Parts: sequence; C-alpha cells; structure tokens
Amino acid sequence: MREPVPNYPTRMGAPQGAGLISCAARFIIVCASAQERPLPGSTTHPLRALCAAAIAPLADVGIFIAALDAGLAPNLAHLVSFACAALLNYGLTVRFAVAGAGRSRDAHLYGHLLVVAAAAVFLRGGVLSLLIGWGLPPQWSILFAVAVTGLVIRLGNALCLSTGTWTLGSGVYWRALAIALIACGAGLRLIYSSQMELLPEETYYWNYSQHLDIGYLDHPPMVAWLIRLGTLVCGNTEFGVRVGALCVGAVASLFVYRLTRNLFDEASALVAVVLMQVLPFFFFSGILMTPDAPLTAAWAALLYYLERALIAGRSDAWWRAGVCLGLGLLSKYTIALLVPAMLIFMVWDAQSRHWLRNWRPYFAGVLGLVIFSPVIFWNATHEWASFVFQTSRRLAEAPRFSSHRLFLSALVLLTPAGMLGLCATLWGTSAATTMDGVPDARRRRLFLQLAILTPLAVFFVFSLRHEVKFDWTGTLWTAAVPALGYSIASLHETAPGKVLAWTRKAWVPTLVILLLIYGAAFHYLAFGLPGVGYGKQMELVPVGWRDLGEQMAAVEAGVREHTGAEPLIVGMDRYETASQLAFYAPDRARSVAQTSSDTLFGGVGLMYKRWFPAAQAAGRTVLLVGWNARDLAGPKVESHLEKADPVREGVLSRDGKLIRHFYYRVGYGYHGAGTPN
Repeated sequence: MREPVPNYPTRMGAPQGAGLISCAARFIIVCASAQERPLPGSTTHPLRALCAAAIAPLADVGIFIAALDAGLAPNLAHLVSFACAALLNYGLTVRFAVAGAGRSRDAHLYGHLLVVAAAAVFLRGGVLSLLIGWGLPPQWSILFAVAVTGLVIRLGNALCLSTGTWTLGSGVYWRALAIALIACGAGLRLIYSSQMELLPEETYYWNYSQHLDIGYLDHPPMVAWLIRLGTLVCGNTEFGVRVGALCVGAVASLFVYRLTRNLFDEASALVAVVLMQVLPFFFFSGILMTPDAPLTAAWAALLYYLERALIAGRSDAWWRAGVCLGLGLLSKYTIALLVPAMLIFMVWDAQSRHWLRNWRPYFAGVLGLVIFSPVIFWNATHEWASFVFQTSRRLAEAPRFSSHRLFLSALVLLTPAGMLGLCATLWGTSAATTMDGVPDARRRRLFLQLAILTPLAVFFVFSLRHEVKFDWTGTLWTAAVPALGYSIASLHETAPGKVLAWTRKAWVPTLVILLLIYGAAFHYLAFGLPGVGYGKQMELVPVGWRDLGEQMAAVEAGVREHTGAEPLIVGMDRYETASQLAFYAPDRARSVAQTSSDTLFGGVGLMYKRWFPAAQAAGRTVLLVGWNARDLAGPKVESHLEKADPVREGVLSRDGKLIRHFYYRVGYGYHGAGTPN
C-alpha cells in the first residue's frame, strides 16, 4: 500500500498542485515520444512511413469534400469520411503495429482501439460543427477536424499498444490513462459548451443576470453574478452564459484533488479528479450554468478547509472556511447542511472537541453570514420571499413519498460502481480495515461519513412526505469522491472483500461508457446524428429554441407593423418558454424587457411575477406562445383580453427533421392580473 501523504499542506516543499501538474507533464512526454518513434511493427523506412501515415488524413479530407458535393449533410459526410479513413489507417499502419506487439488475437486491444476511434469522432464532430458555426466553410473546417482526429487517434493508439489492461491506480501507464480521461471530459465540455442550445433553466438564470439584484425568489444571486461576468467578457452567447460553469468546475476539481491528497495520497487524488470530470453530476455541473455549479465549487472548498482545520489542526483554515460558507450560501442554501455535519464531528471526535471552546469556528460562521448578508437584506425587504419559497412553501405541498427517487438519483449520479464502492469503503464490514495504512483513519473516515450522511439524512426525511428533485443530492456526493478515489487507487493489492475488487474492475468501463454517452449526446444536440430525430421535450432536449426565437421574431415584427405598437411576448408556462424566447430573440437586449410568462394569466411565473407586474401590461397587445392550443384559449385567457385573433400553428424543424408543433395567438387590450402565487 502507498505511503499516505503527511498531514500538512505541502510535501517536500512542493505545492499541492504540483503532483497533478507533474502527471500531466509526464503524460505529454510519453505522448510526444510516441509521436517521435514509429509504432511497433511498422515500417522503418522514413519516406514509406510518412506516406502510409499521410494517406488516411488525405483520404478523410477528399471523401468528406466529395460527400458534400454529392449532397450529403456535413454531419453525415464527416462520419462517412472518418469511417473510410479509419479503415485505411488500420490497414496501412495500425495492423502492423498490433502484429509487431504480438497482440493480433487480443480482443481487449481491439475494444480499446474502438473506444479511441469513438472518442475521436465525437471530438472531431464538435470541432467541425464549431468552425462551421463560426462561418468557416466545411471544406476548410474539415482540415482542422482531421488534425484533431489524427492527434487523438495517434495518442490513443499509442496508449492502447503500451498496456494490455486499462486500470486506474496500478499498471505502468495508468496515470496516462487518467490524464486522457480528464482531457476527454474537459475537451467535450469546452468544445460543445458554445454550440448546444441552452436549457430553459440556463436562460432563466440569464434573465436573472439581466435583472441584476442581490436576491431572487427561488435562488441566491451567485449564478446571476457569474453569468453577468461571463456575458460581459464573452458576449450574450451560449459560451458567455456557460463559461462561469467551466471555471468553477475546474475550481471544484482542484479542491477535491487537494482534499483527497490530504486525506489519502497523490494517486488517490489524481483518480478523484478523473471522477470529478466524468461522474454525471460533476460532469454536467461543469458545463451547465445553474446554481449547482458555484455551489459545488464552494462545497469542495469548504470541505477542504474544514479538513485542514479539524483533521490537520490548522487554525488559520477557519476563516477560509467561513469565506467558502458565505460564497456557498450566495450560491444555494443547501451548503448550510455542512454546518451541523461538522458540529456533530466536533462533538463526536475527542481530538476536535477543543474547537467548541475556541472562538475561531464561531468567527467562521459569523464571517459566512456577513458574506451572505445581502441575501438576508433582500429577503427582509421582500417579505422573506426566498426563505419562504424554499421552506414553508415546499413543506406545504401535497404529501408524496419519493424516497425511491432519492435512491435512484444516487444510483445515477454516483453510478452502481460508485455506490457499491462507497458503501464498501466507508460502511462495509471491511471498512475498519480498508484504511489501516492511513494515519488517523478513524477520524478521516468519520469526517467523510458525516459530510455525506448528515445532508443525506435531511433529504431522506424530506422525501418521506415530499417530492425530491433528481439533482438535489448531487453536491453532497463531493465528499464521496475522495473515498472512491482511495478505493480505486490504493486498494488494488490488499482490498478486503469481493465488492471492492469488483467495483475497481468496473470503474474504467463505467467511466469510458459515460464519456462516450456524453460525446454522442453532445454531437446529437450540436451537430445531429444521421437518422436520429429530435424529441418533443425541448425542456430536456434543447433543440429548436433558436428556430422558435427566429420565427416568433418574424411574427412579432408583423404585429408591430400591423398595430404600430410593441407587442409583449408571453410564454404560456412558468418561465421556460419566456426565458428561451428572450435569449434567442435577434435583439436580446430589447427582448428582455418585452417578454413575460403565464403569470399574467394566473400562473406561478416565479421571478416573472416581480419583473412584469400585471399593471405594467395593462392595455398592451400580447403575443401568446405555447405548446398546446388549449393553453391559448378559454376563459382563463380570454377574460383578460378585449379581443384576440384565432390560434395559429407553427412548426419547428432542424436539418429538415420535424421537432414539434407550437401555437401562437395575438391578443389585444390586456387587462387584469392573474391569481396570486
């Protein structure tokens, strides 16, 4: 078993991030050397080797251009040209390398080569789509896409031929595999973040940023502040909205790396970063701009500084913990659940009880509240609206048992391998022996157990009589990542029990499958997949909002020309349609002030009720937009209008494929407010 990291912030004078940087540097050196020398078994004649290596990329470009000339769409043309080039590359170079390595009958090798090819095609599809979206002709874009393909294939194949098994934590090249998984996860997010249409939640929070404040009804303001900063730097684009999530996702991974390194060792810390880049909740919180993105970064940082204070005994960590608590509260209120978890730890753990008599933990709490005070002030001046919304309003909902959803969400967010590995490491019958080589093993295990169980217990009790959303528990699993990293990286030789042994074998296939699913999903959303249509649930599959924005802008212009007045666009649901129409309008700055939701007709509306009171819309012409014709007709709507045109139907499509129908209607002389929330 590896020697655990000593319980202080640096090792041999090196910064804590040095280990991760060193692993990345070693991976680059290995890949560079693989580029410099011919693959095993390939021809050693320089000119012949160069020609063999050049044929596949040239064929890739030529077949792609020919396919475009034949009328194929770019997304299909690039898949056809890639398949042909991959077969050529295998026949001219790879098969000789496989034979030279004596692995012609190794089924695992061919599986690994297919994984590399699949990763390459999804990354290259993203690059191709991105460049075409920037206005570069497909015939030129394919050159850059082929270059990415060649780099990924070359490095990936070198890794495949270097090792027969893919494992994390052991083996000659396991760190190279870890860096490759991290790079693939980060690359997918970076390449596709600007191409996929925003989810309704993201455009709703973008509307937050356009109505900048220190508080909102349903969430604290951090998500709005990050989006405002991102759009100021990168523009009101998808990337501008999401760049904050990309940044705080990197921050979360850094603090988890440092936390795991302190609790266990550097190998476990590197594996923990892999998990942070690939596990479903952390992968999506690192690209989707929701309150969970900054919350996860603050949660990871708070855990790190609490570990420094409680386990390492660093008194200066307390004020940093207070800052992280305050920033977390500005992101989402659930970070407060870590406070009772750590109080329980201080009462339970004899070595930590002295902190209960020390002023520093209390100062940290006060500091966190001071940072959080703008939200307290906003609530005090708005009838405590946000606190009521998140507490008594949810408790007043109709009883509904949902504990099974809580379990299912954990299964999805952690994966089956993660759930089993976590239970076996921290709570299984062998838990007492799995950390025998770690100093203060009992205290470290208790720290992680309470950081997970305390918030989870609150959600479990709530789920007995109320509905829980699928992502509510996502952030609390941050404390599970160090334990999972340790179970993968440091227990490969002495793991007691079959469960840990099985989960360790299952991890790499699980992570690879997840990355391929993400790549296929992103390719589908941004570039399309030949023969695959688009689902009607645009709230979950964000394809078609750009088309809807363009069509409704044309209708709006017609209404403006006909009436001489500026119509108010009303999305006939809580916030989804209104938020998307505001963002995907040609003139986003103007559309924010001209778009509202069903709150004008008695709906909930959330912040739209405060942004657009019914009195401000009195007498205006309204353009109603919805997904069901019935939502635009009937007494509920017509009683608020002097007159209205008939309901009309529109069609959303992409690349000639039907997405769904939508409905719109022009109403005149709006009057009256809806029922209160």
